Amino acid sequence: METLDLEKLIKFSSDKISREMLSDKPEMRVALMCLNEGQKLEPHKAPLRLLMYVVQGKGTFTVGDEKIEADEKTCILCEPSVQHGFEANKGEKLVVMAIVTPVE
Repeated sequence: METLDLEKLIKFSSDKISREMLSDKPEMRVALMCLNEGQKLEPHKAPLRLLMYVVQGKGTFTVGDEKIEADEKTCILCEPSVQHGFEANKGEKLVVMAIVTPVE
């Protein structure tokens, strides 16, 4: 078993999204992404099932054609091959935990 202290793992970079892989196994990948105000993960598609969890802050999430305003403790689910992305555009930093699993 492994326990992670997210507070210690949250780090921001001024020139790019900061990404920290928390787990990288074939059955599940977990990444912590830290965005300064104005930073954005461009919408893209992946053949994986995805859960995006807002750990800290507020932002706008894209899932397919939908825009979702989300803040702390919000989970957003995305089915495989659906366009998704997010941005820190609400006047504050945004920390997102992304959990991806393969499609069987």
